[in-house]
Amino acid sequence: MRLRRLAETVSATTLGLSLLLASATAQEAAGDIGVPLPEQPALVILNSDTGPQKLDIPAPAEVTLDLRPSADSQSADAAETKEMVTGALSTRPDRTPAELELDLPEPEMPPVDPALVKPAEPAPQPQLAQPAQIDLPPLPEVAVTMPPGLELSGRIAAQAEIAAALPRLSARERADIVAAYAANENRPFWIDGKDLGTSGKQIVAQLGHASDDGLRAGDYLLPVFESSDKDSLAAADIRLSALAVLYARDARGGRLDPRRLSKLITPKLELPSATEVLSELAGAADAGAVLAAYNPRHAGYQHLKAKLAELRAHKPETPVARIPAGPILKVGMRDARVPLIRARLGLGSSEEPVYDRSTALALADFQKQAGLRADGVLSDQTVAALAMPRSTRLESDIIAQMERWRWLPSDIGENRIVVNIPEYRMRVMHGDKLAYESRVIVGKPESATPVFSHRMEHVVVNPSWFVPPSILKKEFLPGLANDPNYAARRGYVVTRGKNGSISVRQPPGERNALGWIKFMFPNDHAVYLHDTPNRGLFGAGKRAFSHGCVRVENPFALADQVLGPEWTSERLKRLIGSGERTIKLPQPLQIHLVYETIVVDAAGAVTTFDDIYGFHRLVRNALEQRS
Repeated sequence: MRLRRLAETVSATTLGLSLLLASATAQEAAGDIGVPLPEQPALVILNSDTGPQKLDIPAPAEVTLDLRPSADSQSADAAETKEMVTGALSTRPDRTPAELELDLPEPEMPPVDPALVKPAEPAPQPQLAQPAQIDLPPLPEVAVTMPPGLELSGRIAAQAEIAAALPRLSARERADIVAAYAANENRPFWIDGKDLGTSGKQIVAQLGHASDDGLRAGDYLLPVFESSDKDSLAAADIRLSALAVLYARDARGGRLDPRRLSKLITPKLELPSATEVLSELAGAADAGAVLAAYNPRHAGYQHLKAKLAELRAHKPETPVARIPAGPILKVGMRDARVPLIRARLGLGSSEEPVYDRSTALALADFQKQAGLRADGVLSDQTVAALAMPRSTRLESDIIAQMERWRWLPSDIGENRIVVNIPEYRMRVMHGDKLAYESRVIVGKPESATPVFSHRMEHVVVNPSWFVPPSILKKEFLPGLANDPNYAARRGYVVTRGKNGSISVRQPPGERNALGWIKFMFPNDHAVYLHDTPNRGLFGAGKRAFSHGCVRVENPFALADQVLGPEWTSERLKRLIGSGERTIKLPQPLQIHLVYETIVVDAAGAVTTFDDIYGFHRLVRNALEQRS
């Protein structure tokens, strides 16, 4: 009770002081402005015990109630805190301060019964909400698998350039192989896990049968690899890719460079790029079949391949008796080897070991079949050929002829003209059917007809003949030097250029070297098919008489084949003598000048023709030297 009275007294005192201060402030302000204020009522503090008491306190000029702590109150103790409760009265610096002290007795508190004292309880700590327990099903086991072959990618990237470095592959082909692996994230193409996959095994099987197509299986041997050695697996995959590229290249004619054999052998080879080969093999259902398809699919090639297999199946197990080396033998010479030579050639025995005419003729036939110079002279080269079984020699010849088939385009044309130079024959083919054939005259050995393929585009009736540079140099220039009228007397027109050059042209006419019509197909050799005024030469068995062009026996019959029904022979002949006329073919026609010395027909019969230019021998020897 006493505490409550004390609090009421303090509150009333504080309120009275506040009113006095407000009144004083208002009077001062009114005095300043001259406005009288009403008299303030006296402050009365009520005491509940004694009744109201009247306090007569003069009003100060200005009283400020400062309840803030003093300057050093930040470090004050409990006594200073009590002063804050009772209050401190101070006046403004320019006024006389007035203080009011309240001396209140300390309240007496009854003693506290220890038994009634309740120990202080610690403040309750906030409790964190416990999450409800949820029984989750066990997570399934997840197996993370790497992409196939990714574990070899680092090793493939490190070995690609070295493993792809086959001697007969060009730098471009090796780079393409490396690039193909990079595009495949350096994953293997053929290794599946720790062994060859299906495609890899198919490729290896085809490489193992390379000899069936006249190639050497030893050129495509895959190195042995360990399934537990990732480095050897990576190297084997890259090497198999390189071998597949090499095989495809060889199958399309890349084993030899024909132009190095002769400047007159100029086929345009279709060698596949490494990128093309790997792309086709990687996406093939049967990679072995795709690789085999790089070999020629033409019927003539397939017949040769079948004959090669037949010869090898019946190859004699015992070799032919070897003829000792010795001096060159010619007709009339004596030599102890003559009986062996006659036995080898299937001739009867003779009383004297004389190399007679019958032996020389039989040897010349053998030389012809072997692609050697058929002069009947026993040379060292002929002795070496006699030491080989006949089937082995024929195998080499067939393989050399198969190689020349690789030089033809993969698409030889549904309708085409084929001139077989050693056979002196020309054929017009519609698919596999023969539409027309005739005898032809080809170039002399010293002015051989070149071997290549092109497209026939037009025909010229009443052509002029421009003397080619080779004939001009050999015949006309020496003649003109001795006689300025040398060309004119022979019906030629000489034209001299401003730079001193000379061209000689033969105008159209009966004596024109090209006859009445020529069949044109642009080429670097300036050769073509044409008529000829010297028709008597077609009756000869060996018809190598021209300067390189191909003379056709019946050119107007050939024109019927290539120009179609619009231009009949009769219509063309009516143009003769009326000036030069160019007629385009309705459709360009592929033409192939080939060199087939060995031809095998569908029944397996073998026909051979003279190697009139030695081209066959060049190819066979080059392949044997490679082996």
